[in-house]
Parts: sequence; structure tokens; C-alpha cells
Amino acid sequence: MSFNPEKFIASAEKEIRLRIGNEKAIIALSGGVDSFVAATLCANAGIRLQAVFIDTGYMRKNEAEKVKSVSKEVGIHLKIINAEKQFISALNKINEPEKKRKIIGELFIRTFEKEAKTSEAAFLVQGTIAPDWIESGGHGRDTIKSHHNVAGLPKNMDLKLCEPLKELYKHEVRIVGKILGLPQCIYERQPFPGPGLAVRVVGEITKEKLEIVREACSIMEEEIERASVEGKMEKPWQYFAALLPSKTVGVKGDERSYKYTIVIRAVKSLDGMTANFSYIPQDVLQIISTRITNEIREVGRVVYDITNKPPSTIELE
Repeated sequence: MSFNPEKFIASAEKEIRLRIGNEKAIIALSGGVDSFVAATLCANAGIRLQAVFIDTGYMRKNEAEKVKSVSKEVGIHLKIINAEKQFISALNKINEPEKKRKIIGELFIRTFEKEAKTSEAAFLVQGTIAPDWIESGGHGRDTIKSHHNVAGLPKNMDLKLCEPLKELYKHEVRIVGKILGLPQCIYERQPFPGPGLAVRVVGEITKEKLEIVREACSIMEEEIERASVEGKMEKPWQYFAALLPSKTVGVKGDERSYKYTIVIRAVKSLDGMTANFSYIPQDVLQIISTRITNEIREVGRVVYDITNKPPSTIELE
């Protein structure tokens, strides 16, 4: 049966009203299409809703400003919480990806529980979609990677959950977002992992590494989007940069250098469950590599990931 967005919207808004009723809800508005669609459904359902953006320090460049601007445009009241110090210190000396995801998941919930008490909210609305809980495992499924909004949730959570998009895949959420009247920059926005740049810094995280990968991701996005607008390539489903934990030897002028390696990745997919690497023209690759090594002094090498999913996942962690 083909997906009917209008039917889904009517059903979802009805379910939200029945589940939350006269109680107040709080939603984690991350800036992606999933959370914006969930927030818009709640707003249309007429419930009492407080949207909160938590700046974890693991967000994309200028993300808080972008989310604030779009929230104002679509009429969603937004509160921004700066929790960078807490989130970065919580992952001090943590190397293992699953630990990262679960620590971030619990800290997210604890932060929201604190905010919920202030706003007297009983429900936490999340933009959880089908791949999140499928890949997180449980009920006989193997854990591929724990999504912070599923397996990262603490068992003794005070807030009740409302997840109106739980059975949808990304392409279906995009359709719903378009029907709801969200800006194109939101409903066509590429996916961004819940733990953010924490899973694009492979291994141990430092503030220096976060700044490196944040800038590299920004350069990658700018050049891929420019190339797609100019007709040089098809715009990928997802495209980003990640930082490897080890340094490699290079040369600068006539001197030896020893700097970090950046991995750039771009994939085409329908729902994120499987993906093929995207073809990036050689001249575009050259521009990306040159910009990253010239503009980020700590980086001396750029490599291009051409692995499909499976056997890899889309993100490196």
C-alpha cells in the first residue's frame, strides 16, 4: 500500500491529542526534518507544547542560529539551552561508540527532565523514526548501533514518551514535512546523527577535534551543495566529514608535517537502511580536499570513503 501523507497527518494529530490530552509536552527540536515535523504535528494538534533546542557542543556550525530562525518562521516557540560543558565533559576519555551514544542519550533525558519540571511537562515528544529503533536492536534484533533517542534512554525516565513518527522512514517524513508547509530547507535537509559530531570524531573527543570536524563538515556541505546547484553532480542523501584518531606524515613546504586525517563521505539512499556511496567528480573532490587542508591547519590528509551500507554504516561510529 502506498504512503498517504494526508491520512497519516490526520491520524497522527488525533493520536497526539488522545495520548497527551490536557497535559503539557516538551519536544527536543534538534533542527532536523524529523523533530520539526513532530513539533508541527503537535502544534497542529493543539496541545500545550514547549520546544527546546539543547546546544550540546556537538552541533553543526551556526546550528542554534539556524534552528532559532526557522522556528520563528513556522511559529514554534523555542527555548535554547547551552549545555556544551556538560555534554563534552561527560564524554571525557570515552572512546567506544556505543558508550558515547548511551551517555549522550541519558544526559539528553536528564536535561529535558530538568526543563520539564520548570515548564511542568509530563510528556517528551521525539522525532524517532523507524530506522532508529530497528538499528538499536531488541526484540530479537541485533544492535547495529544504539540511537541515543532509543537505546540511550534511561530505564527510570520520569517523562512519558510520545513518538508520532515512529513507523515512518525518512523519505516519508520529508513528504509529510512538505505537506505541512515546512520550508524546503527543512524538509529536504540531509540527516544528522542524534549524538551529532560526537560520532564523527572517531575515538576520544576533545574540543580541538570537535572544531576540526565542525569546520570540515561545513566545507563539505558548502562544496557538495554548490556542485549540485551547478549541475556537476546529483545531490547525495547524506554528505559529511569525519575525523580519524591517528595522525599521518605529510610535507609542508620543504618541512615534515604530522597532522590529522579527515574522511569525507557521501551516500545515496531512500530510507537510510541501505546506502551506496555517491560519485563525486574529481574536480569537486580536489576543491574539498584543498579547502580542508588549507583552511584547517591541523589537517594534513583527506580521504574519500567509497564503502556501501552494508557492510559499513553511513556514519563512522
